[in-house]
Amino acid sequence: MSKRLHGLYVITDPELCKTDIVSQVEQALSGGAQIVQYRNKTASAQQQQQEATQLNQLCKKYNCLFIINDDVELAKKIDADGVHIGQSDTTLHQARTILGKEKIIGVSCNNQLEWALAAQQQGADYVAFGRFFASQTKPDAPQANIDLLTKARQQLDIPIVAIGGITPDNANELLQAGADMLALIHAIFAQADISRAAQQIQQNFN
Repeated sequence: MSKRLHGLYVITDPELCKTDIVSQVEQALSGGAQIVQYRNKTASAQQQQQEATQLNQLCKKYNCLFIINDDVELAKKIDADGVHIGQSDTTLHQARTILGKEKIIGVSCNNQLEWALAAQQQGADYVAFGRFFASQTKPDAPQANIDLLTKARQQLDIPIVAIGGITPDNANELLQAGADMLALIHAIFAQADISRAAQQIQQNFN
């Protein structure tokens, strides 16, 4: 499974993706996105389940991974590929108990290598660090630096996601430092040509 945890990782946004989320995600997938995370904390449970179900089917069509943000029960209900949890959400142990050992569980670690090492020990499939650059989605998120990625790559055996203000201009810097996946929101879904924006990031992996 870790071989599939590589490449452009797009995260939906309820504001940027409120008109036609399925079409927008399909454009990102056609541009080369490898992993899609559904993140919408404001919609009703019914809307979340409906959108997540459609996106899950779409990702299967493109042979890409589909991850749910925070909601372990929703991930289980629609049989998503996995879940991404933060430090204040469901614990990794709880998520693993609910989803089973075959599903992917990713953990946000902000700028803390110790959290990532603990998550790996507890059975996380990948960890995420960030924000690395100025972020429109989470401007107050803790600042992570490139040095952290280098250290993390030396000490971790599981894949690493970098997030926060990533653009075509700074993407390669993060990959050189050790990131396996680059997670983007605005630089994909706020663009006029989503597919082209995805291509510009994904080509850094080739």
